Amino acid sequence: MSGEVRLLGLAHGLVLGLVLACPLVAPDLLPWGIDALLLIGGFQLRLADRRFTLRSGIRDWVSHIRMAPTRLFRWGAAALAAMIAGHGAMSVAILLAALACELLAYPIVTWLLGARSLSVAAAALVLLITAVGLPGETALHLVACFLTGVAGCMVWLRGPDGEPRALAIALGGGVAATATSLCFPGALPFAAPIVIVCAAWILAHLSMLRRQLLPWRLDIAPVRP
Repeated sequence: MSGEVRLLGLAHGLVLGLVLACPLVAPDLLPWGIDALLLIGGFQLRLADRRFTLRSGIRDWVSHIRMAPTRLFRWGAAALAAMIAGHGAMSVAILLAALACELLAYPIVTWLLGARSLSVAAAALVLLITAVGLPGETALHLVACFLTGVAGCMVWLRGPDGEPRALAIALGGGVAATATSLCFPGALPFAAPIVIVCAAWILAHLSMLRRQLLPWRLDIAPVRP
């Protein structure tokens, strides 16, 4: 399925390019860009690695790293962009978050939520979005962003993929979160991850959107040349 969701992959690459350009163009937008980069990265990682079994050995524990080792360069690119922008502390926080997510947080969350129902995954997503919006340490904030993407993908995998109704719900959620942040600027830390999650759902739904099936009718006369 990961190969079919091409729109999400293109968006991930675009966000990475914007993050690398932020130090020269818009340094103030760099933290928001890094949040979006990690959230979409967590979404795509879970999309490609959907095992429900408990990882037993060391090799199985880091199987998601061995599956796509080049994915780690995105962490390094984000840290480099933060360093170029003059945010040395953020650069260190990104590297710490990379170690925490790849070696500890992602395997544990996958084991806890991998085989759970839609309601449990949705509840975890709400809690993680709340954690992203609350003030705290930068490294913990970045870990929460990454895991929000993971939980968002778990919710999408358990929901109807490719149905227009699900696409409309995701679009409505993104519009509602955007309107809330415009009317109440203080809600932006909570609305931003909601917008990113809904955008990821929209791109994923568009990639899997199915045509409406038409029943076979015998009363239709064949078309003659």
